[in-house]
Amino acid sequence: MTADGVVYAANLWEDAVERVEQSAALDPIADSLHGCMSRLLRNGRVKDVLSGTWLGHAAHPMFTDLPIGFWTSAFVLDLVGGRQSRGAAELLVGFGVLSALPTAATGASDWSDTEGASRRVGLVHAMANASATVLYAWSWNARRRDRYVQGVALGMLGATAATVGGLLGGHLLARLGPGVDHTAFLRAPTEWTPTLAEAGVSDVPVRVDVGGVPVLLVRHHGRVVALSAVCPHRGAPLDEGTVEAETITCPWHRSRFALDGGRLMRGPAAEPLACYESRVVDGTVEVRSRRS
Repeated sequence: MTADGVVYAANLWEDAVERVEQSAALDPIADSLHGCMSRLLRNGRVKDVLSGTWLGHAAHPMFTDLPIGFWTSAFVLDLVGGRQSRGAAELLVGFGVLSALPTAATGASDWSDTEGASRRVGLVHAMANASATVLYAWSWNARRRDRYVQGVALGMLGATAATVGGLLGGHLLARLGPGVDHTAFLRAPTEWTPTLAEAGVSDVPVRVDVGGVPVLLVRHHGRVVALSAVCPHRGAPLDEGTVEAETITCPWHRSRFALDGGRLMRGPAAEPLACYESRVVDGTVEVRSRRS
């Protein structure tokens, strides 16, 4: 295919995904399932495990390597492995189905914190992957019963569904970004930058602009601390959060961060909160990024 052909095919895919993003017809199903997921996956240890709080980044992309790897290996064996590889292909298909279960659980956890276009695309992504899992489970059962041709055919259909799911997952992550650190590209000035009068800072968070970067100022144990005003999980405004004792809690998904240093205390966020240096000069609070 020529370069123009590749671009044209990409544009067709973009048009298709854009229709999914804007399809209000998906909302009744998406919203109903979202309500169920939100009730099932409440904040706590299970939610933190599934969200990747223990990893320092989202767990779902890492888990997707397992079913994709198993099923792709089986696909290759079906094509070139010959009769002697049938047992190995069957085993790989089965492992792929088993590993798809925790992968789906981590994806459901991430999806429960989405809205709008991300929720719609995520729903179709999940439907494609669920179809792939069912087809591969059917394929495994056919292989186990020595219906090899049927098993391979079902595996090919499963691979097609998994490919669609993977493409949607890539779009979801790279374009809509529900699983990325929403503070990754926020860089405060390295030089001291004046913000507001010290008298304007209390134990109630206040948001200021420091060189185009939103920064939260709050008084903690008598001193002014400066943290990112944006939650890394989904970009919530932390100046609308709740300060309790030593922590601040996100107003959207209830992630909790330490006021002293921005350490992550509770998910579903997986990254700590950016912390900045602060000082008071002639009654004015100045802020700069931490120097390595």
